[in-house]
Amino acid sequence: MGSCVSCGRDTGRSRRTRDADLRQGDAVFVLGGPGSGKGTQCALLAARHGIAHFSAGDLLRDEVASGSEAGAAIGALIAEGQIVPAQTTIDLLKKAMASRQGPHLIDGFPRSIDNAALYEEQLGVARCALFFDVDLPALDRRLLLRGETSGRTDDNLAVIRKRFATFARTSMPVLAHLERSMAVHRIDGAADIEIVFTAAERALRLGPWGGAAASAADFEFAA
Repeated sequence: MGSCVSCGRDTGRSRRTRDADLRQGDAVFVLGGPGSGKGTQCALLAARHGIAHFSAGDLLRDEVASGSEAGAAIGALIAEGQIVPAQTTIDLLKKAMASRQGPHLIDGFPRSIDNAALYEEQLGVARCALFFDVDLPALDRRLLLRGETSGRTDDNLAVIRKRFATFARTSMPVLAHLERSMAVHRIDGAADIEIVFTAAERALRLGPWGGAAASAADFEFAA
């Protein structure tokens, strides 16, 4: 992995997004492969800056744990490493976002162009997106290690392979779609946790980076 850079296109909307501070109603998409550390980084951003954090995966797993009919259907898809229908996830996100003032970090969504288009149709365009980039061998090692203690049904080798295949097939088209309407900040997720966190703060202009003009140079660091 190389340096962390902003990959948002210089459209008018991207410039406005990149140069404006987060506001109460804003949503930030947080993307990356399974095991890329996006959940860890969201938890840090939430703890240190008071931003609401909603994991699409956790919301789905909570619905499964509720024992509802919808939860049973969701559970079957998750166990096979398949994508849950977008409307199901969006309905859960709507409920969660209504329960907490923003800005909101939306972790692990959208996972397809259809996801993104449906979200935009119902909830509008997100402020920006963070993409935590980690190569597949590193993701593989991380997930297998996590599976030793997590108890998650999707942390086994067969399902991991399916999740990787789904992610590889859909992630780049999703990023290209998002870049048309917002800034997308690519961050080297293979670096140390605190270095990755600093890059995320810079991208969102939080903490010591608040109010500073963001540019590609702001996101560079030695991995």
